[in-house]
Amino acid sequence: MKFGGHTYSYTDDQGRYRVVWEPHQVIQGMAYDTPILGYKVNTANLLRLWRAEAVESFDFQAFNTGDYYGAVNQKIASENITKVLYPNDEQLQGKELRLMQQYFFCSCALQDMIRLYKQLGNNDLSRFHEKFTVQLNDTHPAISVAELMRLLVDEHLMPWDQAWDITCKTFAYTNHTLLPEALEKWPLDLFGSLLPRHLQIIYEINQRFLDQVRLQYPGDNDRLRRLSIIDESGCRYVRMAHLAAVGSHAINGVAALHSELLKQTVLKDFYELTPEKFSNKTNGVTPRRWIVLSNPGLTRIITERIGEDWVKHLEQLRQLEPWAEDAEFTAQWRAVKYKNKERLAEYISNRVGVTVNPHSLFSILVKRIHEYKRQHLCVLNVITLYQMLKDNPQLDMVPQTFIFGGKAAPGYYMAKLIIKLINSVADVINRDPAVRDRLKVVFLPDYNVTLGQRVYPAADLSQQISTAGYEASGTGNMKFALNGALTIGTLDGANVEIREEVGAENFFLFGHTVEQLQELWRNGYRPWEFANGNPMLKRVLDLIGSGYFSHGDTELFRPLVEHLWQNDRYCLLADYQSYVDCHQHALQVYQDQAQWTKMSILNVARMGKFSSDRAIREYCQDIWHVEPVKVVLPETSYMTPPVQ
Repeated sequence: MKFGGHTYSYTDDQGRYRVVWEPHQVIQGMAYDTPILGYKVNTANLLRLWRAEAVESFDFQAFNTGDYYGAVNQKIASENITKVLYPNDEQLQGKELRLMQQYFFCSCALQDMIRLYKQLGNNDLSRFHEKFTVQLNDTHPAISVAELMRLLVDEHLMPWDQAWDITCKTFAYTNHTLLPEALEKWPLDLFGSLLPRHLQIIYEINQRFLDQVRLQYPGDNDRLRRLSIIDESGCRYVRMAHLAAVGSHAINGVAALHSELLKQTVLKDFYELTPEKFSNKTNGVTPRRWIVLSNPGLTRIITERIGEDWVKHLEQLRQLEPWAEDAEFTAQWRAVKYKNKERLAEYISNRVGVTVNPHSLFSILVKRIHEYKRQHLCVLNVITLYQMLKDNPQLDMVPQTFIFGGKAAPGYYMAKLIIKLINSVADVINRDPAVRDRLKVVFLPDYNVTLGQRVYPAADLSQQISTAGYEASGTGNMKFALNGALTIGTLDGANVEIREEVGAENFFLFGHTVEQLQELWRNGYRPWEFANGNPMLKRVLDLIGSGYFSHGDTELFRPLVEHLWQNDRYCLLADYQSYVDCHQHALQVYQDQAQWTKMSILNVARMGKFSSDRAIREYCQDIWHVEPVKVVLPETSYMTPPVQ
């Protein structure tokens, strides 16, 4: 992999225009393979990851002149590329490292694909796209479009038009966000200094693309500006989402609502230009990990009733519906849930030092910390419940444990402040004898997939409370529902489809819809009017601002409170009362355990659509155009040792 340096061009002896890239730095990629075994079959897939290494690990010349640090400097600088993924990119050095990471991984993968292609005796790369398909998983790997063009044109001397045709047939693009600030843009100065040849290729791609747009929309210069891969406003940028859209033959979102909003907002011009490229592929999760492995108790009682084929054909969970009112089965269902809650409670006690009651309602919100995911809306509700108990210590309230988890981007100040707020509120409430065991708050540190295997099976209520129109899909909502949790949520992302599948009567819906929020902003959203018009909401915000949860420090949470009062981009205050009311309704239903259990079973029974098997099958059929491999087990499988 090359970085930096400069390029020069010449015409070769066959009259072909050639460009040579003379890099400042060269790094080697080392492959590390992990076999991923199939489920009860005799096949495995290969996961190939890459580590950056220096071409020369030790500089003897630097060492011999007394520059002992310089002797190993190249090795350290090279290996840093893959030491930590997603570094803080607020500073220039962080931005540069992130771009180097993205290019490094993409180039490794593409060079490896070409190596494998040629290894089969195919020296003619004209059929490359028939053997390999590349799914761009958001914009992080979008540099691959320019890199494949470089490899085909510069390294394998292919004519531009042929290379571009192969590139477009190779790539497909999955968009994962509607947030404009999350659609990557790289400053031209940084991009050109690090990847000078790629910038030239992108300029060429853009010029040819815009020439086509001019033919379709003559005189529409504003459309050209909007569609251009190069953002010409202010400090000029490379728009990576535009590069991915131009260089792909298919574009999809990851939930029905998300895909529609994609066509109406961030990729509207591309949809109008090439509507045939667009489709939806709703996300899915694998039942092998998210039920069978993480929830063996639930797996056992389901399998006892409907057999084990559901593990590979999740739609067969529908056979559970008749058992939703069976006394013995519902008792087993509740016992499994309680056991999972005990297991999580033990973990919380050991890891966090907070004792929680497994008989309480476990209301859980675990996902990346972001303002649009609105963890702080849940905190406002927690403080509301706390105030109700303080006002009336004899209040008959269902005991509740609120469990949060997730990580914030290293440079995202407001997300970190939300984590601090959760922990500060937890510290006050958990030590207040007035609420006893009726209300507990826990923040799980270092949340990851392994911990998720404990968390999802233990949830009673799944918090999916993002502002409508901002969450692309979500998969945590699917994992919770598959493990028997009921959802309290907005009409956002895959929540819409989950509610359609499980039934509106088995989903706790609150909040403004996308259309209502658009109308709210058109009319001039004034969050302070919602706060001043709601005594409890104002009281909660004032309590946070007073320093009650920060040892008297009135400055700590001031940025968060002032933002809600004055701006509230994600409409927490507009949705607050609807959320509080919906949560109270969920508490009332929870008191009727027979009804709650029935709803829980029906949720699981109707979640068959949300298997990753279905999602991957749709990608195979509609985008990749590949047929599944027939897996035939021999009569004596190595998985079943012969009897001695």
